[in-house]
Amino acid sequence: MNVPLPDVPEVRVVGLPHLTSGFDLVERLDLAMHLKVHGPLKPMTGERLAELAEAVVLHGRGGAGFPFGRKLRAVAEAAIRRGVRPAVVINGSEGEPACRKDTVLLNRAPHLILDGALLAAEALGARALVIAVTRNSTELSVRAALAERGLSDRRGRRLRARVVRTPERMVSGEASSVIRAANGGPALPPGRRERAAETGVGGAPTLLSNAETYAQLAVAARIGPRRYAHTGLPSEPGTVLLTLSGAVVRPMVVEVPTGVPLRYVLELAGSPPFPQGVLTGGYHGNWIDAVAAHDALVSRESLATAGGALGAGAILPIGPDTCPLGESLRIANWLAAETAGQCGPCKLGLPAVAGGLSDVLNGGGPAALEALREVTRAVRGRGACKHPDGSARFLFSALSVFTDDLAAHVLGGGCGRETAGVLPLPASGQQGLEESIPSGEKLAVDWTLCRGHGLCADIVPELIRLSPDGYPALADAAVPMHLRGSAQRAVRRCPALALRVEQPPADRRPAPPTTGRRALGSGRG
Repeated sequence: MNVPLPDVPEVRVVGLPHLTSGFDLVERLDLAMHLKVHGPLKPMTGERLAELAEAVVLHGRGGAGFPFGRKLRAVAEAAIRRGVRPAVVINGSEGEPACRKDTVLLNRAPHLILDGALLAAEALGARALVIAVTRNSTELSVRAALAERGLSDRRGRRLRARVVRTPERMVSGEASSVIRAANGGPALPPGRRERAAETGVGGAPTLLSNAETYAQLAVAARIGPRRYAHTGLPSEPGTVLLTLSGAVVRPMVVEVPTGVPLRYVLELAGSPPFPQGVLTGGYHGNWIDAVAAHDALVSRESLATAGGALGAGAILPIGPDTCPLGESLRIANWLAAETAGQCGPCKLGLPAVAGGLSDVLNGGGPAALEALREVTRAVRGRGACKHPDGSARFLFSALSVFTDDLAAHVLGGGCGRETAGVLPLPASGQQGLEESIPSGEKLAVDWTLCRGHGLCADIVPELIRLSPDGYPALADAAVPMHLRGSAQRAVRRCPALALRVEQPPADRRPAPPTTGRRALGSGRG
């Protein structure tokens, strides 16, 4: 049963806190409490700040892991070359259901993040500071923090600061999506890859990094590289924030020094002692098996050696009582529905990948498995953003790790386990302004009417694909809010009136079709 994570889950710390200092004293550190806990912060020149980032081996904590010092230098060089003042962006857009670490920081320690961003802004001579957020609670916390510092977007200020709200969608946290939203457009990848360090907010060179990265920068600037290196591994000093969910007793965000055994962190959250597998790095990350999870350390290098990824810091074990491929199918369906709909590998490829995995689990045999591998390979490296690549990586790792279960489904009658739904997804039926949340509605087909025309698969390929017999196969996922219009259009245009939209089963009875028509558009068009 799907249990979404709360906005701000329980927070724990292993060893001495850096990022979470003061969390044991108050729920949220306002500016006065922040200064009592962390002390003042002295400004730095751009060169000194870059040297500091390099000395503490600071990499981006949002998933890509790009060296922060190199990014800082690139922005400075572009600004000098073009003779313009750059911008600084805090990417707090956390649209993945399994990630909460940045949300925790923005809600409880917003001034630590602002410290790092303002340090960079002053060093670069930036003209604008933009904070991108996805949730109501986060937006309120950040706006309050800006007000406490007297920062605003008023004209005439040397540094103009503003908050940009992005939808709670997987693709909204991608760097180019955040830049596009900051420039007044939709929070979607622009369809072409541009370097923010060259052209970003308002066309100016832009330093964009995620919330934890700026917080780490602020910690390092206060305590210095030598003291910072006393915590964690020599090759990756300091701490990291992890979000633990899945088959755990206590979902949490935990601050942990690098080098701590991953099994210890899993035990802290109440993970099964012998998990079938552990998803590392979130829904664009990699599965690792129980042996690798037992031996791995919390570090970028160790997890990569084990076949995993630190990624966005999400760690999700699953227990022995659920089908791991069924769990992967739930996420694959969600990833397909999260497409920006702007390029073929996303709009058509990801639904085909999810459908291919469904075919494998439903007795398609070796031919279905080979077709799945082929379509997944075709998705990689061809998208306008990294969403197709991350989704394909997730699926390939599932096929590589859960080989016994895969063989049982391909060669036998299945693994014999139900899909428990332990990996968190947004709650069905949740209402709000975020266009990414599931509406709670599902598409359904009246098979006595369907004639396989295929129009529905053309209109909403994220949720409907055509089976080999030409009839529609529907994703087992609620219709996201941003696809409701397309789903209802598919219902209206079904020639056989066979497609319908079913409401959430509040009383276990389907509500009347939203359009007043029974029908499913499907099949060969």
